[in-house]
Amino acid sequence: MKKTFSIISIFSLLIFSNLTINSCGSREDTVSCFPNNPINVSLNLNLPAYYALNNINGWIYVNEQQSGTRGLIIVRTASGFKVYDRNAPHICPDNNTTLEVKDNIAIICPQDNTRWILSTGQPEAGAKTSLPPKTYPYSYDVPSKTLNVYY
Repeated sequence: MKKTFSIISIFSLLIFSNLTINSCGSREDTVSCFPNNPINVSLNLNLPAYYALNNINGWIYVNEQQSGTRGLIIVRTASGFKVYDRNAPHICPDNNTTLEVKDNIAIICPQDNTRWILSTGQPEAGAKTSLPPKTYPYSYDVPSKTLNVYY
């Protein structure tokens, strides 16, 4: 019994240590003033408002309830979807920091013209930041064409 208890204790300690180390990394994925709101959106891609997401490189803005403080940008990629927060990841929210899609290929911050590639979120040449837009996890049910975004 003692041996089992000590093995479980050591195993639990290792898991807890690993979680603590990985959750407190030195690089953050956004600035410290980035709003942290719950995201819970369900989209039926059979509806006309979401038809663009049935094609690779198709994108939409989502401004529904529980889609963050400024909404989401969702783009269909060759391997699935990318779901971006519309708050600029590199500067504190202001009147002119809502990310926008430009020319169907880039995401741009109107305040300082920082640009990211729409399909990948990678900074473009000359970008003032190496932070990509904040992304959210999703699940996609192919038979019903239902996209669920959550955080």
